[in-house]
Amino acid sequence: MTTPTIGVLAVQGDVREHLVALEAAGATGVRVRRPEEIEGIDGLVIPGGESTVMDKLVRTFGLHEPLRARLTGGLPAYGSCAGMIMLADRIADGRDDQQTLGGLDITVRRNAFGRQVDSFEADLHIRELGPEPMRAVFIRAPWVEETGAAVRVLARVESGPAAGRVVAVRQGNLLATSFHPEVTGDHRVHSYFVAMVRSA
Repeated sequence: MTTPTIGVLAVQGDVREHLVALEAAGATGVRVRRPEEIEGIDGLVIPGGESTVMDKLVRTFGLHEPLRARLTGGLPAYGSCAGMIMLADRIADGRDDQQTLGGLDITVRRNAFGRQVDSFEADLHIRELGPEPMRAVFIRAPWVEETGAAVRVLARVESGPAAGRVVAVRQGNLLATSFHPEVTGDHRVHSYFVAMVRSA
């Protein structure tokens, strides 16, 4: 596969920023808003936003079942912030009617770091991305409370009151971060995901 086509779920969130990052990482980025657009993609990015709203819109647009089917069939996917929640099998404090696409054997806690005013930045060392630290932007971010045996932890918060909290994971073809790499101009997470899509 020379240039993979990676869809960005375009119902809410940082869609344009992810498209730019994917192009910089050597992929063709396309918006996914309709069920028929799901079949033509080699990978999927689920951006940040508001997970309860995203869940409702995904179901309203008839995307839930086709997305679940492709993910179950091995479609590589990357979720950032709310996208991490959408890929999680369990939500620690979700709404009673909230559904996820699932696939990642993790429990996430929504808005774990606090509200919008508690947004922050931190340096993370992620071995898979090389020796240079990554500046991570956390905006009303979740964290991972539990991981299953097949889940690999890629990054934890390194200092401050939330030190040790898991903020990046991978399980097979699924990747998720609590933070927003699309807003920093550092495209290493997207490059890592594009490599995952190529090898899948």
